[in-house]
Amino acid sequence: MTYEEALAYLEDYTWSKTRLGLGRTRELCARLGDPQKELRFIHVAGSNGKGSTCAMLASILQAAGYKTGLYTSPYIQDFCERIQINGENIPHERLAEVTERLAAAVEGMDDHPSWFEMVTAAAFQYYKEENCDIVVLEVGMGGEFDSTNVIDAPEAAVIMNIALEHTEYLGDTIEAIAQTKSRIIKPGCNAVSYDNIPEVREVIAATAQEAGAPLVFADPGTINLLGRDLSGQTFEWEGKTYNLPLHGEHQLRNVSVVMEVIRALRSRGWNVPDEAVREGLAKVTWPARFEILAKEPLVILDGGHNSQCAEAMVECYAGLLPDQRTEMVLGILADKDYERMIDILMPYASGFHCISPENERALAADELASIIKEHGRQAAVQSYDDLESAIKDALDAAADHGTPVICFGSLYLTGEIRTIFPGLYKKWLRRRKIHAREELTEEERIAKSAEICRRIAETEEFISARTVMLYKWTRGEVRLDGLEAIASAQGKRVAYPKCMSRTEMIAILPGEGTDAWTRGSFGITEPDPDKGTVVPPEDIDLIITPCTSFDEDHRRLGMGGGYYDRFLPKCINADVIAAAYETQKAETIPAEEFDAGVDIIITESSSYQR
Repeated sequence: MTYEEALAYLEDYTWSKTRLGLGRTRELCARLGDPQKELRFIHVAGSNGKGSTCAMLASILQAAGYKTGLYTSPYIQDFCERIQINGENIPHERLAEVTERLAAAVEGMDDHPSWFEMVTAAAFQYYKEENCDIVVLEVGMGGEFDSTNVIDAPEAAVIMNIALEHTEYLGDTIEAIAQTKSRIIKPGCNAVSYDNIPEVREVIAATAQEAGAPLVFADPGTINLLGRDLSGQTFEWEGKTYNLPLHGEHQLRNVSVVMEVIRALRSRGWNVPDEAVREGLAKVTWPARFEILAKEPLVILDGGHNSQCAEAMVECYAGLLPDQRTEMVLGILADKDYERMIDILMPYASGFHCISPENERALAADELASIIKEHGRQAAVQSYDDLESAIKDALDAAADHGTPVICFGSLYLTGEIRTIFPGLYKKWLRRRKIHAREELTEEERIAKSAEICRRIAETEEFISARTVMLYKWTRGEVRLDGLEAIASAQGKRVAYPKCMSRTEMIAILPGEGTDAWTRGSFGITEPDPDKGTVVPPEDIDLIITPCTSFDEDHRRLGMGGGYYDRFLPKCINADVIAAAYETQKAETIPAEEFDAGVDIIITESSSYQR
């Protein structure tokens, strides 16, 4: 069975995903040999906050040296995000192997298990085969009849914030929902609860008492915030200081639960040193939850499915960026309380860019735009047929007005955004920085280029180089005419790039005369390979490369062809200097795996060295 076949097999049974009950999961697990009985768990239920709490606990336990499984839902980009060990997704080939065994176990069952039941059983099997020390297990929906509740007593049963949700399955009162969620508490476990409202606390306390499980309600007042910025939050707990890269007051409330869970684990013999708690919290990641995607302009991605999520997001935003309006890319599902969500978001938005998430339950973009206008917004509201156009327009508006961008809504939307944003943002940033350098006058470009050439010529890398590869400037790039003359006067060999195809670049020592040059890709003047000499990449001592943008971490953004990114790794003996105007500097370049960084970046006013 291949990975694609495994996904297809599992997804054939999405029709039964809301069939609550444990009978099918118990039978399926028994057919697999009850892998869950050989594992130890932290079991986490709740309406909001359970995912990030699971991520924090898993990160801490991994830092403490335990092989830690993490089971969460839904995924953002890759199905395999649901099943992780020590921060790594289950490999595609391993999911295929486990699903093949799962399918054999399912065969012959009178009552076919649902999609979620099969995925849960597959996760148990994988964690058992990989000999996990402990698994942090997130409940799918509810608690008592959720497939994950086939486990025996966990090390800790954790109840997070509880809200009125899934009433058709869990009950139509907050007490009824608390009842079913708290039923993950079993005799023999420790129980830890979020600081819920009194009615919910009473239900949780009664369930814990019935099970004979020691219960602690986390006190958010024990978390003392010391400071917060775009990198995260610093807080104090019981006299010790911790850093948390997750944003928002709600995450500090979640941390209060995490700390009590760690205390409970220690009481049961788990060795979790303070340093592991500190390291685990500092390294935790939880994508698409107030995630910073870019800093110029500031772009925030936040996935939220209900009004509580919207409230948490704007609370976080207002705390970090008070009195700042934002361009908002918004996509919501039609079966959510979108009217309330719009009311919450409205005071913070300078413009709405409405789209439809890729989901059959999506609220249509034009309908969402109409509803927003009905709520009092008569301008700066637009609907889009495609996500890329919405994000591009939001970036343009934010850059022009000096405001941030927030992409908010369904997790189906955030997964799409995380997938397309890096490439989209690079194109957008490239266009903005080309425009910035072209805004320089010809006189400014000539003067700044001369200063850049002077600075490069004074570097040790240039002075010691025998073979230098330069480029012929175009489209407002830094002019290296002066550097050509200096290199030739010092007896250096001067080579130039030639793009041979869409994927290959070579270096050539040009022949004599004007006919030794041709017009190449992007209109760039290039040496004719038939009238010059090819220089092996390993013979080049120094490469001066153009860029459309750069940052202080020495990442460079080219014109988009990727020629230099493919060529530079071949030049094993060469230093690399990027030439650019200071106006081309960016806060951060979103580097991808194939992007080649540089050693030095020189502008007319600064030198950025590793």
